[in-house]
Amino acid sequence: MDPVRLAVDVGPLLGHRTGIGAAVDALVATLRACEGVALAPYVLSFRSRPAPPTRRLPLPAAVAHELWSRADGPRVDRWLGDVEVVHGTNYVVPPSRLPTVVSVYDCWFLTHPARAAPAVRRAGEVLRRRVRAGVTVHASSHATAAQVRDVLGATRVEVVHLGPLALPDASPPVPPSPWAAALVGRPFVLAVGTLERRKDVPTLVTAFGAIADRHREARLVIAGATGDDADAVDVAVGALDPVARRAIVRPGAVDDATKSWLLHHARALAYPSLDEGFGFPILEAQQVGLPVVATRAGSIPEVAGDGAELVAVGDVDALAGALALVLDDDTRRAELIAAGRANVGRFSWPATARALVDLYRRLREEGR
Repeated sequence: MDPVRLAVDVGPLLGHRTGIGAAVDALVATLRACEGVALAPYVLSFRSRPAPPTRRLPLPAAVAHELWSRADGPRVDRWLGDVEVVHGTNYVVPPSRLPTVVSVYDCWFLTHPARAAPAVRRAGEVLRRRVRAGVTVHASSHATAAQVRDVLGATRVEVVHLGPLALPDASPPVPPSPWAAALVGRPFVLAVGTLERRKDVPTLVTAFGAIADRHREARLVIAGATGDDADAVDVAVGALDPVARRAIVRPGAVDDATKSWLLHHARALAYPSLDEGFGFPILEAQQVGLPVVATRAGSIPEVAGDGAELVAVGDVDALAGALALVLDDDTRRAELIAAGRANVGRFSWPATARALVDLYRRLREEGR
């Protein structure tokens, strides 16, 4: 069968690797192995000098986004080469006469624009315009698809779940970290991710504080880079009594190996988000047999399946109770571990790639 010639945005692979970057990396690697698609990678960058076969669109991203938020041009077809479908993997896809797909992972920045950086808001305006022009939206979950239809008014939406991110070996942090040594032999709850409002870490801190007196050996590890909620996390930690405050461990941003070590040694993963488009940490935890405590927010119930103890968003008492349950109840822990291992088997990058290739082929045949 004639492979689809696909222009695919690999810009998320440049610079600091985010969760979207890790997802695009896994997707592109899997697509390369598919016989049904021939990749023509591109980046939108005026400064980057990518190695062939990646093509650089000769536009500054900020300028391009400003233009594309206001007009359906300039089109990029002449810079993409001989391709049939264009896939923007990170919320933005450039104007083109070709069939186009744009991946949307969540709509938080669209529903909370005041919390988004100017560059992110511009990308959102480009997304809105391309949706009005009729592009096909690839949503990473049914929950995200519902938001895309509601917030953007999109009519062409395809749900294709992502796969779990691979975890490196669970090597101890290098160089040796005093905070990691202090965790050995102790039960600890892990929260991992940038300290942004959507993750609602302050509520987690308060909930952990409510059980700290009955769990004197337990620790709460908050691993993640500084974000727009860092000050609120500081306030929540400062409001704890001294015993609970000393039980909070904050290593900051961690590399993949350290994150893997934490996941392999934690007693539970806490994921109390206000909204989620997919939730890679849930699948990472389930891969290693780590129980999950999370909120019924966005795609979390859809992705976690039966492998998580779910509570209402913002319910401190329910979250505290769920944390105590997974710390104390070995029977419930075993149930969550078994359900999580079964659940993660529903997701794979080959399945993601096959579904997207089917979509590309359909769009090529439709010519839109």
